[in-house]
Amino acid sequence: MSEQRPVAADLPPGSVRRLGRWAVGNSNGEDFAVSRRCRHQLADLSEGHVDAEGCLVCPWHQSRYDVVTGAMVAGPRGFLGYHGSTPGYTGLVLSYGRRLKLRVRRLVRTANGLEVR
Repeated sequence: MSEQRPVAADLPPGSVRRLGRWAVGNSNGEDFAVSRRCRHQLADLSEGHVDAEGCLVCPWHQSRYDVVTGAMVAGPRGFLGYHGSTPGYTGLVLSYGRRLKLRVRRLVRTANGLEVR
């Protein structure tokens, strides 16, 4: 089953938007669609951004995700309301974030808008 967005949808490089259950965006000129919930504390990844390396960055604690594989490539920088160094905790989250990957789908531009397939 696919989900659609209106024709007016625009995804310039570096942008991220919500499309139903998906965070969709453009990383280094390539469209992507991944599940919206961060594996750390379930933040909405459609409110995040794409960094200079093309990774999707969580808006809460800056966990970074590879949008091609869905794997977490850098763990969080904080916990709950704290934003700072948490080496042991970050390592733990990163280890399960590499196994509990984001779901990855294909984002297709159609005459009717954007579709996640």
